Formats: sequence, C-alpha cells, structure tokens
Amino acid sequence: MTPETIAAKFEVPGQVVTVLIIDTGNVNDTYRVIKRTTYSEVQFVLQKISRAVFPEPALVMANMKAITDYAHERLEEQASKSNRIWQLPRVIPTLDGRDYYRDEKGGYWRALSMIASATSHEKVLNPEHAHEAGYVLGHFQRMIADFPADRLADTLPGFHITPGYLRYHDEVIQSDDAQQRLAASSEARRIEAFIQERREFASVLEDAVNRGELHHRPIHGDPKITNIMMDDITGKGTAIIDLDTVKPGLVHYDFGDCVRSVCNPAGEEAKDLKDVLVDVDFFEALVRGYLKQGRNFLTDWDRKYLYDSTRLIAFELGLRFFSDYLAGDVYFKVNYESQNLNRARVQMKLCESIEMRESMMRRVLDGA
Repeated sequence: MTPETIAAKFEVPGQVVTVLIIDTGNVNDTYRVIKRTTYSEVQFVLQKISRAVFPEPALVMANMKAITDYAHERLEEQASKSNRIWQLPRVIPTLDGRDYYRDEKGGYWRALSMIASATSHEKVLNPEHAHEAGYVLGHFQRMIADFPADRLADTLPGFHITPGYLRYHDEVIQSDDAQQRLAASSEARRIEAFIQERREFASVLEDAVNRGELHHRPIHGDPKITNIMMDDITGKGTAIIDLDTVKPGLVHYDFGDCVRSVCNPAGEEAKDLKDVLVDVDFFEALVRGYLKQGRNFLTDWDRKYLYDSTRLIAFELGLRFFSDYLAGDVYFKVNYESQNLNRARVQMKLCESIEMRESMMRRVLDGA
C-alpha cells in the first residue's frame, strides 16, 4: 500500500491531494498529507512507526494517546490564565476508531494533527530561542508531572540508561567488524579511549535512583530543538512534538537532551569540531526558561543533578552513535558511510566542552 492509500484510512475529511516526505527524522518514515474538500483544506502528519526502534507500536500509541488526552485537558483548564496559546499534537483515529492503522505487511501507521502556524528549526537561532525551548520543555513536564508514571508502558526498555548502553558497547566492540573499523580509524580509537576514561561516570543518574534521590516521572524522551515548535506570529514557543518516546523516566534525561541539542550551535552533523561547544549564553537562557516552569515540580535533589545530566546525555548519545557505527549502522539512519562516526565525534566534543565549563554552568543553575 502507498502512503496515499494509507492516508485515506484516517478520519480526516476530503480527498488526498498529495503526500510529501518529511526527511528530518532519524527513525520513523514521516509524511505531510494534504486533503481538500470543496470548502477547506486540512494537513496532517502521517508516520510509519519503526518496528526496529519500537518493537511494540501499539504500546507506543497507548502512551501517546494517554499523555496527549491528559495534557489537552490540563491545557484547556488553564487556557484562560495562560499568556499564550499552547498546542499539542492530537492522535487522529482511523475510520474504524483505532489509534493506528496496520497495513497488509504488518506495518503500523499513525496520523497526528499538525501544529498551526508554527515552525521548528534545525539549530537554535539566538538566546531568546533557547529560552523558549527551555520554557516549552518545562511547561510540558509540568503539565504531565502528576500523571502516574506506572500507567505508561516502558516502550523502550533501557532508553537513556547509560550503563546499559555501555554494556552493549562492550559486546559490540568484541566483533571482528568492529575491530576492523577501530583499526582503520585513528578517530575511532580516540573516541574509544574517551569512552573508557568516563566509565565510572556513566552510572551517575542511575546510582541516584538506587539511593532514592531521584524518581521516575512521565518524560518526553526526545526534546531536541527540532521538536520545539515556535509560533510564526508571536515568536514564542507553542508546542513540543514527536511524542513516540513518551515513557516513564527521569526528567533529567529530557533536560540533558534539550541542553545537548539547543546549546551546541554547530548542531549534530558538524564536520569541524572546533565549532562544537556548549554555548553558556544559550545555556543560561534555556535554564531561565526551564526553571520558570520547573521550579513548580522539581525537588532539591532533582536540581542537584541537572548539570550531571547535561554531561551524561551528550556522552550517552555519542556512545550510542559510536556503537552503532561499530555495529554497521543498524539503528540510526545514515546518508553516508561514516556518518555515525562523525555524529559520535560531535557529541564527545560537546561532552568535553561541558566538562570544561562545569563551574560556569553550575553557577547558572544555582543562580536561576
């Protein structure tokens, strides 16, 4: 079945005019669908859920539906008191009332409403943009903070559990193919040494959980800058999208990932490492925005580990990119042979930059 045929299976009025590929994601196949009637036009997002990444798509959709329904109720309750219009994607049902459609090959497809008059950006534009990214993330976390985490399925077991990624890396690197890639690249060997030097740090957040200092809540799971929508009219943040990674976890995973994405102006695909760094001005703006919302639900222990999360998530993603490179690019989509190696280089350089600016970043967090 074609995406055009599948688009017609969802409860959206009109006829399909066109289906356009959206190629900004690393995981799911994503399309923008345009349907028209004699008097209106509707656009929505159509996605084929990656079974390689999400082995149980039905649980992914159950999580998404539960969180968006809960958040939409909260947004409606607080709309009259808010200084902006907050948006959140709506799960569009199929013609027979399901949250997803299964094609003849067993593929899972979903349809989501598009955020009106808003744009996402590949990179942060300025400190004001960074502030809004932090504010949007903090607002989303505040909206769902009271949702019982045990009502969400763990759709990605081990997601953001850095010691688990380290164990996987240790397994991958034993293979002949991985050893050949290491032998062929001095850059790969440098990254491997960087990883080994930080093995003890990898468990910092999970150790805090085991001591009872940190607790699981619902999280977004992937709050990078491309998932923050900015209102085209007001210039303010209006939504966070890509909710397929919603699950129980630590809010620190979200905060660290947002910093990793927002505060490196060079972006994930930078080729020149001298351009890769954590911009402290962007970081300060993001923290101010985040804590305007976050102080309503963060504990003292939560705040204590915010810096550690920024260092850890950059390290973790670099580790994941590098392991995938060594394994033959089995997880992340790539457009050229060494793309995951380059992505790993970028994240490890960012981690190093965060380490060098630790004192400044802690002062920002303590003073916000």
